[in-house]
Amino acid sequence: MSPRFLIDAQLPPALAEPFRHAGCEAFHVADIGLLAATDRQIWQAAIDQSAALVTKDRDFLMIRAASNNGPTVVWIRSPRTNGRWVSQVLNPMRYVLLTRT
Repeated sequence: MSPRFLIDAQLPPALAEPFRHAGCEAFHVADIGLLAATDRQIWQAAIDQSAALVTKDRDFLMIRAASNNGPTVVWIRSPRTNGRWVSQVLNPMRYVLLTRT
């Protein structure tokens, strides 16, 4: 099973592509009808999909800190969130991502 990632609404849907190219499963909240969802709904979707949540929203860090369970949160702090930037970050980690499942 490949690592799974759910991309939050503040990030572009195209951001899922570099994750897919790295051999992961990735989808944007818009792909599953949650573009206008609350943080709690997105949180639950990540749990239901067994996906790590990729976000720029600090609120998810607070939710995770207050929870005993929940998805991994990948908090992106860089203002650059295009596919090329993500590819540059993911490519060196590809082996780790694909062997830790």
